[in-house]
Amino acid sequence: MDHARAPLLEALGEYHRLDRYGFTPPGHRQGRGVDERVRGILGADAFRSDVVSNSGLDDRKASGGYLAQAEELMADAVGADYAFFSTCGSSLSVKAAMLAVVGAGSEGLLVGRDSHKSIVAGLIFAGVQPRWITPRWDAELHLSHPPSPEAVRETWERYPDAAAALVVSPSPYGTCANISGIAEVCHERGKPLIIDEAWGAHLPFHDELPTWAMDAGADVCVVSVHKMGAGFEQGSVFHLRGDLVDRIRLSECADLLMTTSPNVLVYAALDGWRRQMVERGNELLTAALRLSETLRDTIGRMPGLRVLGDELLGREASDDLDRLQILIDVSELGVSGYQCADWLREHRRVDVGLSDHRRVLATISIADDAATGQRLVEALAAFTRAAPDLPTPNPIRLPHPQELELETVMSPRDAFFGRVETVAVDRAVGRLAAEQITPYPPGIPVVVPGERINAAILEYLKTGVGAGMVVPDAADPAIETIRVVAE
Repeated sequence: MDHARAPLLEALGEYHRLDRYGFTPPGHRQGRGVDERVRGILGADAFRSDVVSNSGLDDRKASGGYLAQAEELMADAVGADYAFFSTCGSSLSVKAAMLAVVGAGSEGLLVGRDSHKSIVAGLIFAGVQPRWITPRWDAELHLSHPPSPEAVRETWERYPDAAAALVVSPSPYGTCANISGIAEVCHERGKPLIIDEAWGAHLPFHDELPTWAMDAGADVCVVSVHKMGAGFEQGSVFHLRGDLVDRIRLSECADLLMTTSPNVLVYAALDGWRRQMVERGNELLTAALRLSETLRDTIGRMPGLRVLGDELLGREASDDLDRLQILIDVSELGVSGYQCADWLREHRRVDVGLSDHRRVLATISIADDAATGQRLVEALAAFTRAAPDLPTPNPIRLPHPQELELETVMSPRDAFFGRVETVAVDRAVGRLAAEQITPYPPGIPVVVPGERINAAILEYLKTGVGAGMVVPDAADPAIETIRVVAE
């Protein structure tokens, strides 16, 4: 296929050249109606290219087929059979994949318990009973590694009639599962494997990166191009290979969830990123990997900072690691990752994507270079000097791995949509959760609707909030009260 083409971008360029004008949405009419104060911040070009998809970029019949062509090129670029664009993020894409594999009377879905909150939302929408695959909890580092093939096999043996398996890889920390081993376990049973690879859009384009899910045998792979690619926020693609998942059903499930007013800017950026990766991806990612190596070495030699790498790998840990994700432990400085993230933002105007009780994560992309890398180095160096003057962080009661494994009593859907009541946190022990409670980032729910709440989890959440943890999806982010199933 001709990967020098970018059908959606070309159509948008033609739209401008022809000076089209639509008496259609969007009502701002390519920026003509936008308040000048808004235009002054967002820029005129953003509005100029915000056009309606049908009866705008394309005709009312979509006879130009620009989106279909762009999706075909994307699939060809990464070796998938089909690719589907989403302007609603991987949160939509993974829900569509889940709906496509479960049917009426399904015996549930095998799901890694370290899954993102969007997957739990999919369980609620679909009315699916999760059959949790236990991740590998690291009691020393206090993080979870993706589940092993052995753990997936054991879960299949307990729930042989489940519809499919869904695993997150890479994790928000950059650690990766043994996808080929997990795919083999699933395919022995003729069951599909869905990989939520939101953090792995770049993986198909460089040999030094972890193996891309499709190349490792996954049937459906969901990627967020806005995370590690060069797309707009909400730009996502889900890929399909093989015949274990019905293509038409997958497309129809996506259509059920998708907006009928997709953002052409998001579509066009996905199209342009694919072309860039095919033409220059290896070169750009090589430069990013070399920069990351240098930064890892430099940051790792700073007093009080520890860059995590090989200790994340091993038989009882993760199978591989995306080394563009620089995970930095700051605990030797006597501070928390929350304090580090807040200090970097306030004093150095530098943001990090993930922070927890002892770590921050800096993500390197193809956009970074020596200048941006030096900005990160200088900001962290300044933080190490400032850390001794920061207050001692409030302690967090970290649960034992077994305490994190809550008992599932009801389906997430029944618990979420059933009768609920709000109780004080000290009265929630032993009650069934009616909401999900998710420290964010990374966005992995600690409590899922339908699970029986224990004291250790509540203490973890309360002390975590006191130390700077954010739980934005809880009805009460201060964790003074909890929504539970009414008795």
